[in-house]
Amino acid sequence: MAMQKKIPLRKCVATGEMLPKKDMIRVVRSKEGDMFVDLTGKKSGRGAYVSKSEDAIELARKKKVLDKQLEVKVPSEIYEELVHAVRREQLKS
Repeated sequence: MAMQKKIPLRKCVATGEMLPKKDMIRVVRSKEGDMFVDLTGKKSGRGAYVSKSEDAIELARKKKVLDKQLEVKVPSEIYEELVHAVRREQLKS
């Protein structure tokens, strides 16, 4: 009997849903205070996960949940980069 591989789950800060890590995008704040979108999910720093949907990203922007989670003001460029990443992903599938 084959063992099933454990699928890591993460919680979306916008919707509160628990989803597989591969269905999420991570936003990271480094120790130096730099903000960036981490598509690999492996860069060091304080991270917060958002679902790969434009609705979840807009909800995060309206509620300012990324600001609260990362304890810093998230620039609008980060939200735009998230939307572009989601759209690129949709074009691939």
